[in-house]
Amino acid sequence: MNEGSFYDVLRQALWAAVTMSTPILVVALVVGLVIGLFQALTSVQEMTLTFVPKLAAILVVFWMTMGFMTNTLVSFFDGQIIPMIIGG
Repeated sequence: MNEGSFYDVLRQALWAAVTMSTPILVVALVVGLVIGLFQALTSVQEMTLTFVPKLAAILVVFWMTMGFMTNTLVSFFDGQIIPMIIGG
Protein backbone atom coordinates (compact mmCIF):
# COMPACT_ATOMS: atom_id res chain seq x y z
CA MET A 1 0.00 0.00 0.00
CA ASN A 2 1.46 3.34 -1.01
CA GLU A 3 0.85 6.74 0.51
CA GLY A 4 -1.70 7.81 -2.08
CA SER A 5 -4.00 4.85 -1.54
CA PHE A 6 -3.64 5.16 2.24
CA TYR A 7 -4.70 8.80 2.20
CA ASP A 8 -7.53 8.02 -0.20
CA VAL A 9 -8.93 5.34 2.12
CA LEU A 10 -8.46 7.66 5.10
CA ARG A 11 -10.33 10.45 3.28
CA GLN A 12 -13.18 8.11 2.44
CA ALA A 13 -13.31 6.83 6.03
CA LEU A 14 -13.53 10.37 7.37
CA TRP A 15 -16.24 11.20 4.85
CA ALA A 16 -18.21 8.11 5.93
CA ALA A 17 -17.87 9.20 9.56
CA VAL A 18 -19.10 12.70 8.75
CA THR A 19 -21.99 11.30 6.73
CA MET A 20 -23.06 8.98 9.53
CA SER A 21 -22.79 11.59 12.30
CA THR A 22 -24.49 14.48 10.49
CA PRO A 23 -28.14 13.62 11.35
CA ILE A 24 -27.38 13.30 15.07
CA LEU A 25 -25.31 16.48 15.17
CA VAL A 26 -27.94 18.49 13.30
CA VAL A 27 -30.71 17.36 15.65
CA ALA A 28 -28.57 18.11 18.71
CA LEU A 29 -27.87 21.59 17.34
CA VAL A 30 -31.51 22.35 16.54
CA VAL A 31 -32.84 21.03 19.86
CA GLY A 32 -30.13 22.91 21.75
CA LEU A 33 -30.98 26.16 19.98
CA VAL A 34 -34.71 25.75 20.57
CA ILE A 35 -34.24 24.97 24.26
CA GLY A 36 -31.72 27.80 24.64
CA LEU A 37 -34.19 30.21 23.07
CA PHE A 38 -36.95 28.93 25.36
CA GLN A 39 -34.71 29.40 28.40
CA ALA A 40 -33.76 32.91 27.33
CA LEU A 41 -37.39 33.89 26.80
CA THR A 42 -38.66 32.45 30.07
CA SER A 43 -35.57 33.04 32.26
CA VAL A 44 -35.62 29.39 33.32
CA GLN A 45 -32.04 28.27 33.94
CA GLU A 46 -32.46 24.59 34.73
CA MET A 47 -29.57 22.41 33.56
CA THR A 48 -31.66 19.27 33.11
CA LEU A 49 -33.97 21.19 30.78
CA THR A 50 -31.19 21.23 28.18
CA PHE A 51 -29.81 17.75 28.81
CA VAL A 52 -32.87 15.49 28.90
CA PRO A 53 -34.69 16.68 25.73
CA LYS A 54 -31.44 16.78 23.77
CA LEU A 55 -30.58 13.25 24.87
CA ALA A 56 -34.07 12.02 23.99
CA ALA A 57 -33.93 13.64 20.54
CA ILE A 58 -30.48 12.17 19.88
CA LEU A 59 -31.66 8.70 20.88
CA VAL A 60 -34.73 8.95 18.63
CA VAL A 61 -32.67 10.12 15.64
CA PHE A 62 -30.05 7.45 16.30
CA TRP A 63 -32.74 4.79 16.33
CA MET A 64 -34.32 6.16 13.14
CA THR A 65 -31.03 6.43 11.20
CA MET A 66 -29.42 3.23 12.43
CA GLY A 67 -30.14 1.47 9.13
CA PHE A 68 -28.63 4.33 7.13
CA MET A 69 -25.51 4.32 9.31
CA THR A 70 -25.15 0.56 8.99
CA ASN A 71 -25.53 0.68 5.20
CA THR A 72 -22.96 3.47 4.94
CA LEU A 73 -20.44 1.58 7.04
CA VAL A 74 -21.03 -1.73 5.25
CA SER A 75 -20.68 -0.11 1.83
CA PHE A 76 -17.42 1.54 2.93
CA PHE A 77 -16.03 -1.76 4.15
CA ASP A 78 -17.25 -3.68 1.08
CA GLY A 79 -15.90 -1.08 -1.31
CA GLN A 80 -12.58 -0.18 0.34
CA ILE A 81 -11.39 -2.28 3.27
CA ILE A 82 -12.32 -5.82 2.21
CA PRO A 83 -10.75 -5.51 -1.30
CA MET A 84 -7.53 -4.21 0.28
CA ILE A 85 -7.43 -7.18 2.64
CA ILE A 86 -8.14 -9.68 -0.14
CA GLY A 87 -5.71 -7.98 -2.52
CA GLY A 88 -2.90 -8.27 -0.08
